[in-house]
Amino acid sequence: MKRTLIAEKKQLSESSNHMVKLLCAFLLLISMSSFGQLKLPRLIQDGMILQREAPVKIWGWASVGEKVTLQFNNQSFNTVTGDNGKWQITLPAQKAGGPFSMEIVASNRISLKDILFGDVWLCSGQSNMEYPMNRLTDKYADIIPRCENSNIRQFKVLQVYDFNAPKDDYPSGSWVAVTPKTILDYSAVAYFFARDLYEKYHVPIGIINASVGGSPAEAWMSADALKEFPNYLAEAKKFKNQSYINQIQTSERKASYDWYAKLNQTDKGLQSRPTWKDPAFDASSWPTMPVPSYWADHGLGKVNGVVWFRREFGVPASMIGKPVRLFMGRIVDADSVFINGKFVGTTSYQYPQRNYHVPAGVLQAGKNTVVVRVISNSGLGGFVKEKPYQLFNEKDTIKLAGSWQYQLGCIMPPTPGQTFVNWKPTGLYNGMLAPANNYAIKGAAWYQGESNAERFQEYQKLLTALIADWRLKHNQGYFPFIIAQLPNFMDAKDQPSESSWAWFRNAQLKTSQTVENIALTVNIDLGDWNDIHPQNKEDVGKRLALAAERLAYHDKKVVASGPIYQSLKIKGNKVELTFNNCGSGLVVKDGKALKQFAIAGADGKFIWAQAKIEGNKVVVWNEAISNPVSVRYAWADNPEGANLYNVEGLPASPFRTDQ
Repeated sequence: MKRTLIAEKKQLSESSNHMVKLLCAFLLLISMSSFGQLKLPRLIQDGMILQREAPVKIWGWASVGEKVTLQFNNQSFNTVTGDNGKWQITLPAQKAGGPFSMEIVASNRISLKDILFGDVWLCSGQSNMEYPMNRLTDKYADIIPRCENSNIRQFKVLQVYDFNAPKDDYPSGSWVAVTPKTILDYSAVAYFFARDLYEKYHVPIGIINASVGGSPAEAWMSADALKEFPNYLAEAKKFKNQSYINQIQTSERKASYDWYAKLNQTDKGLQSRPTWKDPAFDASSWPTMPVPSYWADHGLGKVNGVVWFRREFGVPASMIGKPVRLFMGRIVDADSVFINGKFVGTTSYQYPQRNYHVPAGVLQAGKNTVVVRVISNSGLGGFVKEKPYQLFNEKDTIKLAGSWQYQLGCIMPPTPGQTFVNWKPTGLYNGMLAPANNYAIKGAAWYQGESNAERFQEYQKLLTALIADWRLKHNQGYFPFIIAQLPNFMDAKDQPSESSWAWFRNAQLKTSQTVENIALTVNIDLGDWNDIHPQNKEDVGKRLALAAERLAYHDKKVVASGPIYQSLKIKGNKVELTFNNCGSGLVVKDGKALKQFAIAGADGKFIWAQAKIEGNKVVVWNEAISNPVSVRYAWADNPEGANLYNVEGLPASPFRTDQ
């Protein structure tokens, strides 16, 4: 009996071991099968636009040593995967057109459809390139409903970063054609750029939209490119440590949570019964302040924390029981808005336009109350001037600018600083650009700089290195690269003065003059003094398209630029300036006197100058300076009134002759 039990145990043990081995083999087979499945990168999928008239790489992954066959346009192409499981096939250049289909076969088969050949543009930068059409629905209310073009497609890159190595692929993303619905997720600048190119050349236009608000240039550069910038490379190496990132993010989340918790606990407007948003609250003793304005200018001083604003108004019959719109301009920094005690909208940071929808039934006959709770995180808090503040529908408008009651809810120290990890050097390059390095492109459009403007001294070198880096990694030679120069922004000055934004624009200009196959678009007339995100994205896109027509499409008849300063001659007390890119001639835009020219003698002190156009030259002088040395034009954050243009309507770039 004992022997029988031992034998049975042994048999069970052997059987069990055999089952375990079979199970392990089965799991290994499944694992190998899964690993060996033919896989394509996200960019290679249905609906993609491939670059015409250039060799095109199609690549992916499969089992090591596996044969991969690509069938396209009645041709077959074969390769074998390498030791890393990667494969790549290069298609010969194709003419514009489509739609085409493609089949890729290995251990499994992938069929792709609706493929177009056209021109692919990499559109990158920070918030003004990222800025989506869904934030411009009022600005382009007549354009958006007509956006229907299957030949314009965007691949929007998910915002991801990596500090350890360039990514092979994107975690998500698809090629999306333009419709009135999908246009809302498009980069506005990139769409208008693509639209104008399509309307002229009638070839499909693909946009790879890789842009992140607030991102500095060094975040879009590889570790190789940053070898010239050891401080940025050292910073990038620190962020290779995930525990270091986790520590920063945990600490900052806690600090932010504690700040807002204390703010809410000490805000008298929330603790009051009734609360200050309640229409029943008696605010008759509250002082008044003009809206829009900053409260530092009206008695409260430079305090941070919460300030409540309140206003009563009547409404016409057309608004009662109906949905209406509310514009509250821009508010620094965050706001929550209540009408008759009902919440109608909130925005957590200062930059977006406040555009809220008020549901039907909120407004009532007789007296209505609007309350805005404003949180100031740091700096000046309040309402930005020269923005719309109104309640409206298709028939009536109630202006809300004017005198408002206000009360301080609580005072807080400035919010703790925040480390935007995704902006650190190499992070966005590795996560958002590297996966597209194999994808053939026509060129790149770059709208970036606000985050680097205070470091203008290094920007020419930085941008030059970025361009070289992208070209090296794409291995497509000196592909066209177009820079959108920063527009006018901030308060206008009544006297010539130094300006970091002017110096920065100069760095952009100098880069365009020293790097091969590059263009600059001037946007000095397209900004908003009170908004770092100007609303006019259509003209920015149009000027990028003009630059592309000349640079990338070699259309020499196109006037793609406004006047660019070239040289000077000093004749007595006058300075004669010569320009290129004059087009059909120089003009004063408003037909009056030229503005924003300043002149200096040997002391380097600039004063306003008179200026006049003589042919394709500008003569500049001031009778107070008998021996002029240098001239500057539009040298300011916001050179209001700068009006030197060419006949084609393109503005002159800001410049300085004191090199």
